[in-house]
Amino acid sequence: MNQIVQYLWETHIPGGCHWSGIVRRGTTLRLTDAAGGANAAVLFYNMEEKLERYNMADTLKTQHTFHLTKGHACHSDMGRVFCCITEDTAGWNDTVCGLSDAGLIRQKFGLGRYQELRNDMYRSGLDGMLIELGKWGLGRRDVVPNINFFSKVTAGLSGELQFHVNHSKAGGHVDLAFVMDTLIVLSAASHPLDPAETYHPGAIDLAVFPSSSTAENACAHIAENARALENTRRLYAYGGEK
Repeated sequence: MNQIVQYLWETHIPGGCHWSGIVRRGTTLRLTDAAGGANAAVLFYNMEEKLERYNMADTLKTQHTFHLTKGHACHSDMGRVFCCITEDTAGWNDTVCGLSDAGLIRQKFGLGRYQELRNDMYRSGLDGMLIELGKWGLGRRDVVPNINFFSKVTAGLSGELQFHVNHSKAGGHVDLAFVMDTLIVLSAASHPLDPAETYHPGAIDLAVFPSSSTAENACAHIAENARALENTRRLYAYGGEK
């Protein structure tokens, strides 16, 4: 029998729009691809000390991987864990391609201003991130390599990157079980390598619910994750160990 999940809150992020908020340790954030083909560009920061943030290099090298999926953890630059990926219907989430910027969006799709298009204006991933970061006293220097949930990019034999179209299906979801009180910044703009000829990024649904008592086990089987999880527990047990 499937367990019924009781959401603490839910919200809808239209394609191209952006969002930020705090997700507490002991809760799970579910990202859902509302209609298929979405991209959720995400960054993580320690809510209490925002100089601690997601570190792509440590996340990948400690887990010997190029992409993230169920069983992986998202590491900070202080040797701690923000969250464990406990469910992932997409099976592959890009970690290396970063964000679209205004120049790329204009080059691919033309000029789509608010004056003419109102809420259908063309937004870039970087601009969305900067708007949300500004709400928390952060800015351009705080933008680091992000995760692109729901997007799959592979490398060929010569190192060329290939974006996989229609990788994520409607209703697909990724569950992130948080072990640190975390500021999350998210953009639902198109992936920078998406070959779409028209601007139509997919919407993202967000929902938060209490994590199971065994959520950390999803990523603790990797030795480096187990050590980072212990470092995270000490952060709270000892009141802020550096």
